[in-house]
Amino acid sequence: MAGYVELLRKKSFAECTEDELHALSAAGAHLPVATRRSRRYRAARKGSPDFQRTLRASFRTGAEPVHRTWRVRKCRPRKVILLLDVSGSMAVYSRALLFFAHAGVRARRRWEVFCFATRLTRVTRELAQGTPDEALRRASDEVVDWAGGTRIGESLKRFLDGYGHGGLARGAWVVICSDGLEFGDPQLLGQQMLRLSRLAHRVVWLNPLKEDPAYEPLVRGAGRTAPHRCLLRRTQPRQPGRGAGRSPWPTMSQNFACVLHEGVNYEY
Repeated sequence: MAGYVELLRKKSFAECTEDELHALSAAGAHLPVATRRSRRYRAARKGSPDFQRTLRASFRTGAEPVHRTWRVRKCRPRKVILLLDVSGSMAVYSRALLFFAHAGVRARRRWEVFCFATRLTRVTRELAQGTPDEALRRASDEVVDWAGGTRIGESLKRFLDGYGHGGLARGAWVVICSDGLEFGDPQLLGQQMLRLSRLAHRVVWLNPLKEDPAYEPLVRGAGRTAPHRCLLRRTQPRQPGRGAGRSPWPTMSQNFACVLHEGVNYEY
């Protein structure tokens, strides 16, 4: 099963069958979790000296600090915000992205999911229960602009005004899954990306068009996001003789699987 899932991680979402989407959804429940250091500490075998516990322990040894203790900061999972483009140009990817979002919301309490095309819709509650097919049906009923046009800038503004500055996006990983084909004002998109990049811990833009080696962000939306987004690219060098003529960018399904892994390096 592990080998089968590994093969699916290297396959484009647009080429996945219905059974493969369900398999990826099950694997998505075991995605690594991004963490942050808390202000609280816990006891550890090594780290920084814990003077308070050392002092208390010394009362049992005649005020001599015979047993020294150590502490490290606790780790808490970061919030993850998924902003999924469900417009007509993303139709072949929308179902797979919602399958992954359903798995993440079911497995993690600090995940939030929003869909957008010409407007913004919060679908966390719809994806939190039932099977992937049932959750997808509830989400599609809630999203009235499914397979419509694309207004990314206006949707980001609604998110920041209604949710982001209220604390939802502060210190969070914000993952935007979109091809960047903006029908609205590209200047507004650039302004909202700047606002979002200042508020979130990290902004990640997953663009399925990056699977094409010849792709360049020349469209109005993708060009405006370039200064503010995190392009998912592994900084490990490729092995010689492998992957000749292929794009250095992982497929979208690979990106989604490793996006929350703090041990992977990314370039802006």
